[in-house]
Amino acid sequence: MARRSGFRIEHDSMGDLQVPAEALWGAQTQRALDNFRVSGRPMPAGFVRALAQVKGAAAAVNGRLGLLDAARAEAIATAARAVADGGHDGQFPLDRYQTGSGTSSNMNANEVVAHLAARASGLAIHPNDHVNLGQSSNDAVPTAIRVMAVHAATSDLLPALKHLRKSIDKRARAIGKTVKTGRTHLMDAMPLTFAQEFGAWSAQLASAQARIEDTLERVRRLPIGGTAIGTGINAHPKFGAGMAKALSATTGAKFESAADRFEGLAAQDDLVELSGQLNVLAVALMKIGNDLRWMNSGPLAGLGEIELPALQPGSSIMPGKVNPVIPEALCMVCAQVMGLHHAISIAGQSGNFQLNVMLPLIACDLDESIQLLANGMRALADKAIAGLTIRKDRVAATLARNPILVTALNPVIGYEAAAKIAKRAYAENRPVLEVALEDSGLPEKTLRHLLDPARLTKGGIGSGSASST
Repeated sequence: MARRSGFRIEHDSMGDLQVPAEALWGAQTQRALDNFRVSGRPMPAGFVRALAQVKGAAAAVNGRLGLLDAARAEAIATAARAVADGGHDGQFPLDRYQTGSGTSSNMNANEVVAHLAARASGLAIHPNDHVNLGQSSNDAVPTAIRVMAVHAATSDLLPALKHLRKSIDKRARAIGKTVKTGRTHLMDAMPLTFAQEFGAWSAQLASAQARIEDTLERVRRLPIGGTAIGTGINAHPKFGAGMAKALSATTGAKFESAADRFEGLAAQDDLVELSGQLNVLAVALMKIGNDLRWMNSGPLAGLGEIELPALQPGSSIMPGKVNPVIPEALCMVCAQVMGLHHAISIAGQSGNFQLNVMLPLIACDLDESIQLLANGMRALADKAIAGLTIRKDRVAATLARNPILVTALNPVIGYEAAAKIAKRAYAENRPVLEVALEDSGLPEKTLRHLLDPARLTKGGIGSGSASST
């Protein structure tokens, strides 16, 4: 490899090419670097890590199968571990908008690992013949995406989701007995406790967790061993199963070899499904974020039921204004994840015959969705939920004047009589109990029992009847 003023000459099947002297990549990476100048955003570190783990596992499996000599297998595995540990992230500069199979990134990994392994061992190590042995970009890249997604979901997303749910449950236990006005259509409705309201959020998150965990069972099925189109050409018959076992040992996840590798190359339905579950989680989180914004609104002219922690000044012109910045940030995260899911859906259906050709987009958008949601949930838990307080006086005052409490009188005096009481209480801005004492014909003791907000949060039919009073 001759050097020319800061460059060296590398060779691939298309000929010679100048590569920066200090670069660990080779000619194919350089060609892609020159061709794809689109976003300036490289493939995510999580994907590079997973792809390096695939290369390390492949070296180990090929060594055990007798396809690589022990020295080369060890050198490649050691170099791949160094890449997976993040020591060479700067050597993966390729734009995420590149060849749809991810071949450019696959060759980037092959060339960097080969360079490191050769330098450390003194052996001749070829990026295609040795590092990429038994693989194609078409099965290595979708396998790396699944390894990346499983790791990110189990290490970042699910712990953050559980942390948020735990924070909500803890706050519900502390303030949950307080009764407040329920709302449907943003209008006053029957009462409920804060524990019941927060409990619905927690249930949404529990359902989201279950959906994600169920989907990960399918994401753990790896198509590696299918090579170019799924037939497994140039791969040992035991290579795919060996890779699943090796990657399970490396990552701690329970991967398995896909029963049909054609599916894993041509279709990415399991990854679209995972994105769909992230989309559902985003929907749930946006509902929670907006509920918090409404409950915190005001504090004088809005609902003003809670106070979120004051984190920063809310206006450059209005002194003293404080805004619900964490729920706002979370809702923006959710909007972005919903958009990314749409992109992933389009990418998922972009498989023609035996290969999907938007694999880098799926990888990047899945990674971004997972990281955004994980960070957003931790921020909500620690900077909003944990420190929120109830404005009990405000909650009690609005509850006492809630005319919809009269719903509890329906079984006793009938719907139309109850409606008249509710309308009069609202028109005169009086507590429904006062108006009911005047218009219902029921004794005060009975009314106080029937209209007790705390009792109404338990549901059921109240005791007493028109004939018995």
